Amino acid sequence: MTVIDNAIYRDGTRVATPTSLDETFERRAEHGGFAWIGLYRPTDAELDALAQEFGLHPLAVEDTRKGHQRAKLERYGDTLFVVLRPARYLDEVEQVEFGELHVFIGLDFAITIRHAESPNLARVRRRLESSPELLAKGPEAVLYAVLDEVVDEYSPVDLGLENDIDEIEEQLFSGDPEVTRRIYDLASEVMEFQRATRPLVGMFDALERGFEKYAIDLELQRYLRDVKDHVIRIVERGDTFRQLLQNALQVHSTLVAQRQNEETKVLSEAAVAQSEQAKKVSSWAAIIFAPTLVAGIYGMNFTHMPELDERWGYPFAIALMLAFAGVLYGLFKRKGWL
Repeated sequence: MTVIDNAIYRDGTRVATPTSLDETFERRAEHGGFAWIGLYRPTDAELDALAQEFGLHPLAVEDTRKGHQRAKLERYGDTLFVVLRPARYLDEVEQVEFGELHVFIGLDFAITIRHAESPNLARVRRRLESSPELLAKGPEAVLYAVLDEVVDEYSPVDLGLENDIDEIEEQLFSGDPEVTRRIYDLASEVMEFQRATRPLVGMFDALERGFEKYAIDLELQRYLRDVKDHVIRIVERGDTFRQLLQNALQVHSTLVAQRQNEETKVLSEAAVAQSEQAKKVSSWAAIIFAPTLVAGIYGMNFTHMPELDERWGYPFAIALMLAFAGVLYGLFKRKGWL
């Protein structure tokens, strides 16, 4: 079902509830006032019927047909076309879900087209119907109430993002390896949130410039300015969140560098210790090698070896081995290898 609610209002009161778009087209002239049609992902045929009946600009209709539009406000003659990016925070997965809402405001009609579950436009309609004096101000009152609802639904998102950032600050110093990925994911959500909220400031500025030209009710002007103030605060909070995440990323990079430096220091100390051990082993190997060399030469048992017939050959060999070992020991000791 694409038509969620369909009504004709006069002097702030619902005077008809047509059962189809065709009936709405027929009866809105009969009753006067204005028609408010609420749709959810309408078909191409329904969009074509609305465009033909209310004279909607083809470019705006094409944007609505395709969806995935940025937040914006455009005026085509007497028709105002507004694209909003509502959002809601999903506690169970700690993520922000973004939707899309298109609003057409004309002299005697208001058309709201949702492409996602939020915002809750049924609540908006109930609120206006319970305030006839506000609803009597015409389609512009519908635009105000929709804007107010979308901006109000940003508050839980704002609080959810703040809580996520607080958790990240705790993770930073716990050494959690998943914190990097979470920072990047949260930064992406914050940027998407800014893309949804930041254009609203310019949109409200544009609406203000048209207050006098389009004779917007003074009380309605005050309501719209109040919503604008709320938007500005949310935008400023988004800027703060983005800065906090950039700081968190810098702190995380610093902590990672510190841990890497500490690990490098430990590895360096281990390498130095291994080098010292290698020096000692090499030194003792060299000391042992000298006597081994002498003993090896004298143990070759060749027939003609002059030293074998000497009376002092054996003591000389022993003394030579000790001398070599002593000299090498002294050299290595002086170099600090032993």
